[in-house]
Amino acid sequence: MKVLIMSDSHGLTHEISNIKERHSGEVEAMIHCGDSELPFGSPEMSRFLAVRGNCDFDKDYPEQLSEDLEGFRFYITHGHLYNVKISLINLSYKAEEVDAQIVCFGHSHIAGSEMINGTLFINPGSIRLPKMRAEKTYVILENSGNEVNVNFYDLEGNSVDGLSQTYIFK
Repeated sequence: MKVLIMSDSHGLTHEISNIKERHSGEVEAMIHCGDSELPFGSPEMSRFLAVRGNCDFDKDYPEQLSEDLEGFRFYITHGHLYNVKISLINLSYKAEEVDAQIVCFGHSHIAGSEMINGTLFINPGSIRLPKMRAEKTYVILENSGNEVNVNFYDLEGNSVDGLSQTYIFK
């Protein structure tokens, strides 16, 4: 299974379309973690499991989603309701509450992933306004059995050195 994950595109349309087109034949699902600033029914957001961020005004986006994809429970949120710029503790409590194994969030614009107490947390960064790195990033998550690869890419589809990680679920 491969899942495309992005966040914090803040009004970009061409870039979202390019990324979708680049990976359309290889991913089984697409996730947007909020702050697209696009209408819910926009063509760019079609096919995305998308949530509402603090800069999204279309109330048709849900605040959060729980989805089962290929044997993993995903929890998707923007992160502003969980103070992710300060700590992941509130988000980890929510992940435990909904029995999520993989949590996708944004808000901080800081790309990264980490395993905390058996739960994988993924922030794909921002394809518009990245922080802590120059690259504008998104993620392709790929799993084979218990092994999950979190691969970060820049807008042109190049792998971003130093961010990609492999995790093992027990």
